Amino acid sequence: MEKRSILIVDDDISLLKSLTEILQLEGYNVDTARTGREAIEKSKTQFYDLTLLDIKLPDMEGTELLPLINGHIPQTVKIIITGYPSTENAVKAINQGAAAYIIKPVDPQELKRTIKEKLKEQSETDQMMEQKVAEWIETRAEKLST
Repeated sequence: MEKRSILIVDDDISLLKSLTEILQLEGYNVDTARTGREAIEKSKTQFYDLTLLDIKLPDMEGTELLPLINGHIPQTVKIIITGYPSTENAVKAINQGAAAYIIKPVDPQELKRTIKEKLKEQSETDQMMEQKVAEWIETRAEKLST
């Protein structure tokens, strides 16, 4: 099976390094971005199965970045990571398309579990969509042949 790819967007270099190591040990391809702008540029040319976004970036809020990333790779799973938890941020993140909201300091076990769970949900959704498309094509082919 093909390795899943993850983009980590955070301006904290030590966090980027530690999360990269943790996720690479789990078998993921990992790319990083330190600003929202860098993340947008990378998402224009590269597909990521999952994106981890810090809520506070030097050039924009993670909640502002969510719909921009979604515009380039709508099927990517987006997870917000924050050191500034609040109900308002959590609600805004979920409303902007985040699949999960993780509070810093990040518990590596919780992060790995959440990523695995969200990627499994993504795969199941993709399989269901492929099945629906195949059924639709089959139905159309039958109608055209009669």
